[in-house]
Amino acid sequence: MGDMTNSDFYTKNQRNDSNHEGGFGCSLMELRSLMELRGTEAVVKIQDDYGGTEGLCQRLKTSPTEGLEGVVTDLDKRKEVFGENLIPPKKPKTFLQLVWEALQDVTLIILEIAAIISLGLSFYQPPGGGSESCGTVSAGEEDEGEAEAGWIEGAAILLSVVCVVLVTAFNDWSKEKQFRGLQSRIEQEQKFQVVRGGQVIQLPVSDIVVGDIAQVKYGDLLPADGVLIQGNDLKIDESSLTGESDHVRKSADKDPMLLSGTHVMEGSGRMVVMAVGVNSQTGIIFTLLGAGGEEEEKKEKKVKKQDGAAAMEMQPLKSAEGGEAEEKEKKKSSVSKKEKSVLQGKLTKLAVQIGKAGLVMSAITVIILVLYFAIDNFVLQKRQWLPECTPIYIQYFVKFFIIGVTVLVVAVPEGLPLAVTISLAYSVKKMMKDNNLVRHLDACETMGNATAICSDKTGTLTTNRMTAVQCYVADVHYKSIPDPSSIPPKTLDTLVNAISLNSAYTTKILPPDKEGGLPKQVGNKTECGLLGLVLDLKRDYQTVRNQIPEEKLYKVYTFNSARKSMSTIIKLPDGSFKMYSKGASEIILKKCSRILNEVSEPRVFRPRDRDEMVKKVIEPMACNGLRTICVAYRDFPANPEPNWDDENNILTDLTAICVVGIEDPVRPEVPDAIRKCQRAGITVRMVTGDNINTARAIAIKCGIIQPGEDFLCIDGKEFNRRIRNEKGEVEQERIDKVWPKLRVLARSSPTDKHTLVKGIIDSTLVDQRQVVAVTGDGTNDGPALKKADVGFAMGIAGTDVAKEASDIILTDDNFSSIVKAVMWGRNVYDSISKFLQFQLTVNVVAVIVAFTGACITQDSPLKAVQMLWVNLIMDTFASLALATEPPTESLLMRKPYGRNKPLISSTMTKNILGHGVYQLTIIFTLLFVGEQIFDIDSGRNAPLHSPPSEHYTIIFNTFVMMQLFNEINARKIHGERNVFDGIFRNPIFCSIVLGTFAIQIVIVQFGGKPFSCSPLDLEKWMWCVFLGLGELVWGQVISTIPNSRLRFLRGAGQLTHKDEMPEEELNEDQEEIDHGERELRRGQILWFRGLNRIQTQIEVVNTFKSGTSFQGALRRQSSTTSQNQDVTNVSSPSHVSLSNALSSPTSTAAAPSGQC
Repeated sequence: MGDMTNSDFYTKNQRNDSNHEGGFGCSLMELRSLMELRGTEAVVKIQDDYGGTEGLCQRLKTSPTEGLEGVVTDLDKRKEVFGENLIPPKKPKTFLQLVWEALQDVTLIILEIAAIISLGLSFYQPPGGGSESCGTVSAGEEDEGEAEAGWIEGAAILLSVVCVVLVTAFNDWSKEKQFRGLQSRIEQEQKFQVVRGGQVIQLPVSDIVVGDIAQVKYGDLLPADGVLIQGNDLKIDESSLTGESDHVRKSADKDPMLLSGTHVMEGSGRMVVMAVGVNSQTGIIFTLLGAGGEEEEKKEKKVKKQDGAAAMEMQPLKSAEGGEAEEKEKKKSSVSKKEKSVLQGKLTKLAVQIGKAGLVMSAITVIILVLYFAIDNFVLQKRQWLPECTPIYIQYFVKFFIIGVTVLVVAVPEGLPLAVTISLAYSVKKMMKDNNLVRHLDACETMGNATAICSDKTGTLTTNRMTAVQCYVADVHYKSIPDPSSIPPKTLDTLVNAISLNSAYTTKILPPDKEGGLPKQVGNKTECGLLGLVLDLKRDYQTVRNQIPEEKLYKVYTFNSARKSMSTIIKLPDGSFKMYSKGASEIILKKCSRILNEVSEPRVFRPRDRDEMVKKVIEPMACNGLRTICVAYRDFPANPEPNWDDENNILTDLTAICVVGIEDPVRPEVPDAIRKCQRAGITVRMVTGDNINTARAIAIKCGIIQPGEDFLCIDGKEFNRRIRNEKGEVEQERIDKVWPKLRVLARSSPTDKHTLVKGIIDSTLVDQRQVVAVTGDGTNDGPALKKADVGFAMGIAGTDVAKEASDIILTDDNFSSIVKAVMWGRNVYDSISKFLQFQLTVNVVAVIVAFTGACITQDSPLKAVQMLWVNLIMDTFASLALATEPPTESLLMRKPYGRNKPLISSTMTKNILGHGVYQLTIIFTLLFVGEQIFDIDSGRNAPLHSPPSEHYTIIFNTFVMMQLFNEINARKIHGERNVFDGIFRNPIFCSIVLGTFAIQIVIVQFGGKPFSCSPLDLEKWMWCVFLGLGELVWGQVISTIPNSRLRFLRGAGQLTHKDEMPEEELNEDQEEIDHGERELRRGQILWFRGLNRIQTQIEVVNTFKSGTSFQGALRRQSSTTSQNQDVTNVSSPSHVSLSNALSSPTSTAAAPSGQC
């Protein structure tokens, strides 16, 4: 992967180490070795060798406050000297490799062998030129020219094999290309905040260079290695590099080393970037991976025995080859985070069943033909087996074998994987336009089966533009923002300072992008709402911030989900301290002992005053759907200086300044989207951190709860009381009592969200297993997103951790995009069903025709090459035509299918059998009395190598015409009457039907010997088309028959009834499934790529063992690996860090995938 780049770096370093590269005060290797140090060791080294972070910045020619100047030449030079922040992608498979993989298909190999044998025999001239004694054989050899055409059949089979292989390979190739495009798009969307020229700007991660000053905050995935200059309460989850699940506290004076690929779980700060791309810690691991290309094959066997967990943890920072690969691989390698997607499971089972049936049929066909021939020749006609006749007999046997193989080829629906792939790939591409960025292909289809959506409130159902609309200040409750003159000046000053200083300095309100637009809110939206209040009070927060810049803040207790408040302490000129706090009103007010009155004097604030305040001020605000935030302060003396680590004693005895009601208006399109979901049989639940009154008010506005319905709105405390037993353990039967009626869960912690999702998924209350979708944007939503069947992350407001754990990213953060995803998901399922209905009709008919024809006339009416053509139009083209049907709103009018519903519904079974009967009747009529109807020579019992007959050509042509018209019938699977409805909305379908028709004309008129066709005149053509058109009429007849009449169809529909198997059974079944899996996944080879990654990751571990600085890390790793086995059986690499997250309820899962 990076061999070239590696050697480049090293040679460069050797060359430049002496004179420090490019005039910077430290070389690449120095920085690399510095970044391998940890803790106090690192602090001492920075202090001694560089004179602290200041000196380090000077050497790198950057300013800790202003950042780089952003001059292009300087940036380019840095990229040249220290490398770019990119990890070179793995080379894609070449087209030839894909062709080779497509050739591995078992059926194709059998066909190739048959064709080669047939070719070889046709060139072999038996000695003595076929004497009389060889019986019926020589009858076909009247015409010398014809005998020489024997090679054509073999060649034609080979040609069609080539076609199938090229189509498959091209499909894989374009899909891989699509994935890479998707991948790079995800990567371009990852931005990071950097200070350049004193301005904070958002840069694509790949543009970050050594020396940049990056601002890190809660929820970030660090894009490069760096040294912390200044931090507030910063905690990092380094499990992706070390395997330690505990969060590591970082500070400039104790442990300033920040590593790429790790997650910020709490706090904020600024770091100077020290190493990027292949030189960062994650990059070094990657480069080691890239070195082991040749040995990969040897390791493949060993790897299975080792524990992949440790290696899996070392996940990439960025790689253009996408986490998609590992994701899929992880999904395959263990009975994974999510069971196989509903469709995949049903299809695998179906493909295996069909394959087995086909194999049996083809074997029987061959046996019957051989026996018939042998008995006829050697028993009835009492001939001897003469040595000189052997090749001729063998030629007969080869012909029988080819017929058998053809039956098998038609029976096996190789179009299935193609249809699934095309349908998913097409949907994913179109879903991009509907603001759904799909990270895992099967999520798209699972979404169609969703029965429940647990949605966040802020940003998903609401606009995520917080605006302050009411406030209670100086003992007055203002229903709208007051005039600044009506507030006592002293209170106003305290309020402005409290809001301006006690918020992340990265949060700002910028002028609107376009004239007359709303001001742009950057950063935390709640803080934006408060800063907006400052602006509404005709004050400027920026001047306050300029007086006390971020590095002058004495201590910051950042916001986290446990505290639900944020406090900042500043040191005043006289040496005393002042602390400003803000947070959820019920939490802060409990800590207040005083409140500022109308003359800016603190008056005593007793518990009963607080209760009155809650009743008179906070509840009315909350009932209007406002989020209430309390702002307070406290003064501390200069000495003795308080113990700042004793948080409980610091955050008490506050003086309340005001309570602000912030509104986040409901998005205008949400109520309609929720109505659609409810109509489609999907329950929408709101899970929010807000208080219960606000949540209920918003839920009513959205239409999640309707007045007069029987539903539950509870908060996290009550939820936990109901679902836990005396020992405090969660019990499934208790959850089962709560979730069916639950519509709003307020004041919920991340653990509550996860518990709820898990409870709904594991519930056995309803006969269908619930399929749950979850939306989330915060770092704390990680575990719930992972647990859900489909996790939606917010593209705009979402943190990197959330995106990492999700399956689909909503690029516009909008709930109505989820409805689009449901529509596409159902459309995928329907497309596959349409294709199946069509495909199975063809299969049933073709197999029966080939089988009976062969048994009765010793020769299949449909020749091998014709069968392959039928297979090509049926499989490849039909999958294209039917899989690209655009979705319609009507898909949302029905309930979800659910996991246990058979793939082939009774209506479909009725259609398949009905059309099968029609086609078989027509074909057998033509086969046995066709020569009399059309007054032509009979094609039956033709000797070997005889010229193609019109009789059989008519059969072949009629067969294809019936398929073409049946393809139009297949567009509807729910028994609708109008099969032409919306046909022109799908140009692909129209062009494929017309194209197939055109090619068919060419084949019949000019196909000649290779296609065993003889040209037909117009009248016969009209008859063929007429018989084909009969399909449409017959389709109407079938849809008139009510399903209830056909009891037996119920059983037939269960053909693919997918039982939820327990894990043990799954493993016993593995062999059978794997065969089908291979068949199914031919079009999805890209995903197998991840395996190679994992193999080489093991190698890394060994490589590190030889190094010294990583010894410690490794020991830690192996110890955690053993603990990590508590959630999944991690013998096969699976989402390891999920287990960390679940074992400690406070931590949050960071998916170790190299995605965004």
